[in-house]
Amino acid sequence: MCGIFGVVARDERLLGELLVEAGRRLAYRGYDSVGCATVADDGTVDLRKDVGRVDDVNERLRLAELRGRRGMVQLRWATFGAPSHENAQPHLDSDGDLVGAHNGNIVNNVQLREAFLAEGMTVRGTNDGESCVHAVERYVDRGHPMEEAVRLATRDLEGDYAFVIGSIDDDTLYAVKQGSGLAAGLGDDATYISSDLPSLLPLTQRVVRLEDGEMVILRWDRVEIRRIEDGVPVERAPETVEWDVEAAQKGGHAHFMLKEIHEQPRRARDLLHYLEASTEVAGFLEEIRTARRLYLVGCGTSYHACLLGAASLNRLAGIPAVAALAPQFRETLAHTLSPRDVVVWVSQSGETKDVLSALKGARGTGARMLGVLNVIGSSLMHACDRYLPLVCGYETSVPATKTFLNQALLFMWLADRLRHGGTPIRWEGFPELIEETLRTTSAGVDTIADLLAPLAESYTLGYGLTLGIALEGALKLKEVTYIHCEGMLSSEFKHGPLSAVHEGYPVLFVCAPGDAPMVVSHVSEVTCRGGVAVAVAAPDALLAANVHHLIQLPQAEPEVTALLAVLPLQLASYQLSVRLGIDPDFPRNLSKTLTVD
Repeated sequence: MCGIFGVVARDERLLGELLVEAGRRLAYRGYDSVGCATVADDGTVDLRKDVGRVDDVNERLRLAELRGRRGMVQLRWATFGAPSHENAQPHLDSDGDLVGAHNGNIVNNVQLREAFLAEGMTVRGTNDGESCVHAVERYVDRGHPMEEAVRLATRDLEGDYAFVIGSIDDDTLYAVKQGSGLAAGLGDDATYISSDLPSLLPLTQRVVRLEDGEMVILRWDRVEIRRIEDGVPVERAPETVEWDVEAAQKGGHAHFMLKEIHEQPRRARDLLHYLEASTEVAGFLEEIRTARRLYLVGCGTSYHACLLGAASLNRLAGIPAVAALAPQFRETLAHTLSPRDVVVWVSQSGETKDVLSALKGARGTGARMLGVLNVIGSSLMHACDRYLPLVCGYETSVPATKTFLNQALLFMWLADRLRHGGTPIRWEGFPELIEETLRTTSAGVDTIADLLAPLAESYTLGYGLTLGIALEGALKLKEVTYIHCEGMLSSEFKHGPLSAVHEGYPVLFVCAPGDAPMVVSHVSEVTCRGGVAVAVAAPDALLAANVHHLIQLPQAEPEVTALLAVLPLQLASYQLSVRLGIDPDFPRNLSKTLTVD
């Protein structure tokens, strides 16, 4: 995700303390590395950066002592390039005349680096933020003025991103917004630019929000907005923001969990862009395609994503994938591995002890080890032969939301690419379907919360593709409401748990297109005993005629609909948690990263 902040002051001054404080307020956006740069009136650039968190790097490098008239700080959440001094931001161009930093993902980073090297530029690392600086350098070296060079550079950069850059030859900063957050602030004797509001509000409440496709030029006394496409000026008056810093960190939402639920369209879009452009994906696909046996291994939420992944690989690609819990895999399956087998280890943090212990036990078998993770530089990344990032940015709330969706999306996308025949899934519209689902299922979310609020326990049932969704929905309820909700296969409900049903007892069903004829039978087992059936599914006349409440999802391919079904379950868990007076971001007894077996 990363965070950037820049300042243009009226005169040269001590900027380091301001930059460090801004970095602290943006620290939730990244903590792999941090760097600050200032530009003095004599054109001297002071750049200090390293791996670590803000306070640690500040203590080592004395970031707070930086002086200048212009400055920037960047907090990195690594995606392209492991955390290192070279990959830490900001970056210089080849000659040290430009300095810049970015937020987001430049998905054609590898191709750009090769081009820049061929053009004779000095490329010091593998980070895509450096590619933003060299992209501007390319046009400056061709004689274009700085403003035009920045605009032209965006044509070479693919992905969702924002970046800020300055030259030693003028007294301004330039920033662009192409999919990632960016806002400018106007103070009494300085202007500011930031990825998010938290770093602006202690300095000013006069804010100008940037739109995608816009560039802003910061001078100490004003900001000027231009359209990137043609440089035409954009008139936009500043607004006065009344949020405090804590509310700003949450994007105006009451909790990080809600913010992260609503970040899912953008994070899905980021991942799809990465998968389409990354050179790492081909090797990952080939490993899966040629595996004799394929296992997907995770814990908790990651295991539920593995269930969806295995179902998708089996259904779409004809690849017999097996999902397993990490401790189960270590004790019952790892002994039979051979060099022809492939294990995909899944962990949002990359530090889940159960997963790492199982991987360690399987290492001597010769099987290929692949990773799916959200934290670049994590233990899991280093332990695997190949890995793919989830591109989710930092997830603050303990219950996983956006990381689960991107895990399942990644597996479904791989399965779709490996499929034999059939019509490929239209993934380009998936982020918009997420937005539509979040927007249109609010009434259904209220229904779920109303039904479950008086209960101490319940069931969420899935079938086929939606088993993993049912398990994940049940887990969310357990995590943030403390209601015991069991997720299971709907056809298994009659083998014992059906005894829990009584008059008015609610049971949630999650149904993918095409499964309604089977699921209706399971629904009837509940309703004929006085239970209340609630279904989360795409519009289906048969299902609607047999349940008490149908929460309608957008019409889409079965795999897409199955994945969309988790959204109202996430929202219902959140809403009920707040209603019960529980903090959903930090539920009792739970940790974001589990480092014990």
